[in-house]
Amino acid sequence: MQDAINDFLTIWVIIDPIAALPVFIALTAPFDQPTRRKVALIAVLVSLGVLVFFICLGQIIIEAMGISLRSFEVAGGVILFVFAVDLVIGKPRPPSKEDVASETPMQLAVYPLAIPNLAGPGSMLTVMLRTDNSRFSLLEQAHTTASLAAVLAITFVLLLFASQITRVIGTGGANVLKRVMGMIIAAYAVNLVFGGIGQWLHLPPL
Repeated sequence: MQDAINDFLTIWVIIDPIAALPVFIALTAPFDQPTRRKVALIAVLVSLGVLVFFICLGQIIIEAMGISLRSFEVAGGVILFVFAVDLVIGKPRPPSKEDVASETPMQLAVYPLAIPNLAGPGSMLTVMLRTDNSRFSLLEQAHTTASLAAVLAITFVLLLFASQITRVIGTGGANVLKRVMGMIIAAYAVNLVFGGIGQWLHLPPL
């Protein structure tokens, strides 16, 4: 039970559905409610498909390329740390009206909403590490996949009520949540880097 909770919380923090709300609102502002609902559904399903692909085949692919999961863990941790720093101190960059106007609703659902907002590098790395074939059984990997599906299901509901939620928490509240999540992701990224290096050097865990 504790492992399932840890999986859910880790995936929730990395995907960060709250941070996707302003992006979703900006992208879907010109559309009616049925189209927004369809965009949200496609974005969530594409994200689920991409992340399940990495759960099933990601480790196999990188190992076939001669890359160890430990190396991927360190590299991913560095990238994830840079992403976290941007969340904490970076300025929001909402999509321009020109970008939105030039894309169809379904294209916007795939990019940039599904990839990289929901299924970004951090999410791909996280689901791969939490389903490492050498450390986790098939049952544990199934639990992680179920946690991923639960997070994305909640994300879909949040996207449906994005306007109402944003009105309640306000822009300031969304920025605070984004920076808090950024700090948590930064700590997780540092843990990945030191964990990967520590395994290589046979150091005790942090």
